[in-house]
Amino acid sequence: MNTQPDRIIIFDTTLRDGEQSPGATLNVDEKLVIARQLARLRVDVIEAGFAFASPGDFEAVQKIAQQVGVEGGPIICSLARAIRQDIQAAAEALKPAVNARIHTFISTSDIHLEFQLRKSRAEVLSIAEEMVDYAKTFMEDVEFSPMDAVRSDPEFLYQVLERTIAAGATTVNIPDTVGYTTPSEFGALIQGIRANVPNIHQAVISVHGHNDLGLAVANFLEAVKSGARQLECTINGIGERAGNAALEELVMALHVRRQYFNPYVGRAAESEEPLTAIDTRQLYKTSRLVSNLTGILVQPNKAIVGANAFAHESGIHQDGVLKNKLTYEIMDAQSIGLTDNQIVLGKHSGRNAFRTRLKELGFDLGDQELNRAFLRFKELGDKKKEISDWDLEAIVNDEIQQVPELFRLELVQVSCGDRARPTATVTLRTPEGQELTDAAIGTGPVDAVYRAINRVVEIPNELIEFSVQSVTAGIDAIGEVTIRLRHGDRVFSGHAANTDIIVASAEAYIHALNRLYTTLHRPTTISAKPEQSAIVAESYSIAGEA
Repeated sequence: MNTQPDRIIIFDTTLRDGEQSPGATLNVDEKLVIARQLARLRVDVIEAGFAFASPGDFEAVQKIAQQVGVEGGPIICSLARAIRQDIQAAAEALKPAVNARIHTFISTSDIHLEFQLRKSRAEVLSIAEEMVDYAKTFMEDVEFSPMDAVRSDPEFLYQVLERTIAAGATTVNIPDTVGYTTPSEFGALIQGIRANVPNIHQAVISVHGHNDLGLAVANFLEAVKSGARQLECTINGIGERAGNAALEELVMALHVRRQYFNPYVGRAAESEEPLTAIDTRQLYKTSRLVSNLTGILVQPNKAIVGANAFAHESGIHQDGVLKNKLTYEIMDAQSIGLTDNQIVLGKHSGRNAFRTRLKELGFDLGDQELNRAFLRFKELGDKKKEISDWDLEAIVNDEIQQVPELFRLELVQVSCGDRARPTATVTLRTPEGQELTDAAIGTGPVDAVYRAINRVVEIPNELIEFSVQSVTAGIDAIGEVTIRLRHGDRVFSGHAANTDIIVASAEAYIHALNRLYTTLHRPTTISAKPEQSAIVAESYSIAGEA
């Protein structure tokens, strides 16, 4: 790898750090769906998980390495603490990938050394060097992160980086683990590393940061100006606590303002060549997919991918945009995958036209998925006069989530009004093939539906979030429902879309219950070696470089 590339490497950690968002746990199939979409987005590196953390994480890394880490695809990476068992598990899981990377880390700040690691600087220095060298015995591409680098003593940080690069690290990542720094401070830290680590030219400088003060993206852009060439980020900025630097914001900032950033990567200011390899037209679709599968909604005013990002309500703004979009828009909606032409297909459209339009939107479905989506499309065509790309996207995202269909909704019927007690009747098909019907009274129609479903499935759970969004405008709009429910210390999300919001609410709840049921009845065996499936209690956190 060129250690001084003239473009920015995008390292996506949605499946690792992003999954550490409370309630965002993904199963293996869901991770595969997202990984395939990240490959279409053309990220350079996918951090597929933390192979040693659990059998499920090992399996996810292994399957992504096998199915996404193909020739011409992205580098597949696994996180590993600076411990031999972690590194062994990462190497084993990554074996199927054509291009693989082990990302190992250990804390370097005095506060972490004293209270978390309970180790001296000399011990940490020795461990870091030894474990990078050990990782190097499995593969050439090794990344090292000094966790909490921003709060570390710079002189000690320089020592650690010099020794780990000498041991074979090809990328050194500088994490703002707690989201503490500011742009000028972060830029100065990167400059200090370049000036004081003698062998820094032998490695790519990477940055990782959290958004606790709302500065993560600004910090990263300043780091680029100071010499960082890899950005570790997540779709929609999800992640631990306040999240990570948002991939879509970084990519579009570098795209829209490339004339400003070009000189910092050694290009002529007027160069039109993109600064990243990202296919920006896949950004919106990727954002929606991650939101649907994790159950974490995108706020309407979110930059780039929020519902209001290209919306104008002010009369002055509307007048300007109608005359020339550039008056109030600094980027074209089509550049992130949106389209101005929302009326695409109707109820008389055939399967071939449907498949063709989906391919144009970036969806490549298998035969079974296509058949299910086409049936949904036909049903929607009978209810809606005009079907938009957003409607199609909602249908397809609903079909590719791969929620196991154990309990299946056969019927939902509600009765409510200002002088009636909301009552719901539901019929479900159980995993054993039985049809069971029950009814319940609730505080509202959705509450009554959920109470009736609970009477049938008899799985204890607590509904902790219920959200409804309209996909398109109009009285016949598709409504998307996202819910999260808790069972013990686990949170499960469900998502569904339908023109009938009561039906969508019931289906979303069934989706979440099916995930919960699958977890409760999942076999514990996995293809990893026994020692890789065991979790070793160490003196520092398994949560990873966050």
